[in-house]
Amino acid sequence: MPLARSLSVTSLSGLEDWDEEFDLENAVLFEIAWEVANKVGGIYTVIQTKARLTAEEWGENYFLVGPYVESNVRTQVELIEPTNPELKRTIDKMNSSGCKVYFGRWLIEGSPYVVLIDVAFTAWSLDRWKSELWDLCDIGVPWFDREANDAVLFGFLTAWLLGEYAAQSEEPPHVVAHFHEWLAGLGLVLCRHRQLPVATIFTTHATLLGRYLCAGNVDFYNNLAEFNLDKEAGDRQIYHRYCLERAAAHCAHVFTTVSQITAIEAEHLLKRKPDIVTPNGLNVKKFSAVHEFQNLHAQSKNRIQEFIRGHFYGHLDFNLDKCLFLFIAGRYEFSNKGADIFLEALARLNYLLRVNHSDVTVIAFFIMPARTNNFNVETLKGQAVRKQLWDTAHTVKERFGKKLYESLLVGQLPDVSKMLDKEDFTIMKRAIFATQRQCQPPICTHNMLEDSSDPILNCVRRIGLFNSSADRVKIIFHPEFLSSTSPLLPMDYEEFVRGCHLGVFPSYYEPWGYTPAECTVMGIPSVSTNLSGFGCFMEEHIADPSAYGIYILDRRFRGVDESCNQLTSYLFQFCKQSRRQRIIQRNRTERLSDLLDWRYLGRYYTAARHMALAKAFPDTYIYEPQEPTSTTGFRYPRPASVPPSPALSRHSSPHHSEAEDNDDEDERYDEDLEAEKDRVNIRQAKMGERQKRNGCKMSLSTS
Repeated sequence: MPLARSLSVTSLSGLEDWDEEFDLENAVLFEIAWEVANKVGGIYTVIQTKARLTAEEWGENYFLVGPYVESNVRTQVELIEPTNPELKRTIDKMNSSGCKVYFGRWLIEGSPYVVLIDVAFTAWSLDRWKSELWDLCDIGVPWFDREANDAVLFGFLTAWLLGEYAAQSEEPPHVVAHFHEWLAGLGLVLCRHRQLPVATIFTTHATLLGRYLCAGNVDFYNNLAEFNLDKEAGDRQIYHRYCLERAAAHCAHVFTTVSQITAIEAEHLLKRKPDIVTPNGLNVKKFSAVHEFQNLHAQSKNRIQEFIRGHFYGHLDFNLDKCLFLFIAGRYEFSNKGADIFLEALARLNYLLRVNHSDVTVIAFFIMPARTNNFNVETLKGQAVRKQLWDTAHTVKERFGKKLYESLLVGQLPDVSKMLDKEDFTIMKRAIFATQRQCQPPICTHNMLEDSSDPILNCVRRIGLFNSSADRVKIIFHPEFLSSTSPLLPMDYEEFVRGCHLGVFPSYYEPWGYTPAECTVMGIPSVSTNLSGFGCFMEEHIADPSAYGIYILDRRFRGVDESCNQLTSYLFQFCKQSRRQRIIQRNRTERLSDLLDWRYLGRYYTAARHMALAKAFPDTYIYEPQEPTSTTGFRYPRPASVPPSPALSRHSSPHHSEAEDNDDEDERYDEDLEAEKDRVNIRQAKMGERQKRNGCKMSLSTS
């Protein structure tokens, strides 16, 4: 039975409270993904952070299914005997038939059960299964595509697992199988072809063809209906992958995606409109700093400043207290992630700061993994020089303190001219001479293997931002994931984000966008776009996103140059904020974290599962479509302390000063009052859930 409409993310309060009328006692949930206990990309974060909430809902009947990767299992999984008798018989039967299947607990919040399948152990079946795939679906997988080969093995093994579980169950179970992305999608197709008693869900977090097209500098969103899909996929040698993804989308009982912008993309590229949008959340409790996030920001900022002191030794001619740290992080996709437009905006920002004689210095970090062979020697030397200076200052301080102590003991005021002797001055002069540097501070912290063809470095050469003393914008390219064990910048990603002032993510292709979401829950303002799922989500739920530190860049209806000018304007206005204004903005940003909590957004996954059960088992679960009501959820209002007119229009008056802005802001701003109003908005949304229904109603029948 087709669904009457697609549930939209437009209204968080648009879904019912299912738990009161939906019985899950005889239902079992298998969530299947290549990134279960296997970190590859963003899907790992989705599954890991959502696991606690799902485990609370399904209890002992929730199982994650993924590949067995020994290095990951050793550190993340506790292998145990299956507790479910049907599943134990299933695993034993598969192991006796030539497979290697492991069972355990994933050591994350919620401690969910995991079933891990060793795909390499059954590689001997690859050719036979490829032949079967061709006979069933006319999809041929080339021998050289290792990732697709793994998808074939994983798909057949997961279908085997689900089929064997159904066969081993004494009573017909109500199984829900939720497949993430094309790598797991073949298992879904086989379940439907074999007519297994399984309710299937397929979630695409980003379409294959969409990512490839956007990476090729195509005007993607204005030509969605014009692409020759088969030809475009064939030209990029991903036709077999595209076929697997499209087959999974069409075979699923319920098809979902992570944002409205990706829903539009999926409707054109996969030729099926998603039944429901399931936005990605975060486990906000993990990031909650119990009202100390401002202190954590200061602590982390100090650690970044220490790195800056070493990196820019010999050229530290700017005030670190008036230094703003901006960053972009993620997969190294130069155009898709917006690194190109960010660099161009930084060049224009540098010009504006120089002609306006600003005393603010901007340091922009690019945290994007690339191919390197080692740390840059000059970068390591900088940190060694900084440490040597610190040790020298500490030595002189101890000698000075000892002389001061002895002078006070005999009841005399010290003679300052005699407190430091020639040896002390010699030590200090040698330390100063050691900081002399003939070259500019390096742009890249590592030795790049493909320096001459690297997109970021080539763009830096073009715009001429070489960290010179005259530039107000400095650039640091760190082509490696951050780690607390690094000898260069010993900080975890979370700690680094807390220490920055602004995250900049001007992506052209971003189905959701975990990086700005993580910034938000840590109270760090960010720049996103109206082509990212996160940006669209925030535009729908906040009346004035920029007042809450969420800057939405228009990349859908503006050209590249216009978008670049808009980003430059955002960055320049941010640089003009006083320290107090930034603190107020961080407070507002942090209060938005409830919007991104899985406690809210997990209900869309719950709705998708219930839809699938109703479609797969209509004799047991009843689906009753209802007409959508006129309610549209809730929106955060504009903060009371923000002026009603745009700030830019006020600066046109020659009599208006920045000091007046600060005085007006201080007079209007009341943190407790604003926080209470935002809490009321969230509370009203929760209370209105049962009255505001724009979806469907389901119940357990008595048959």
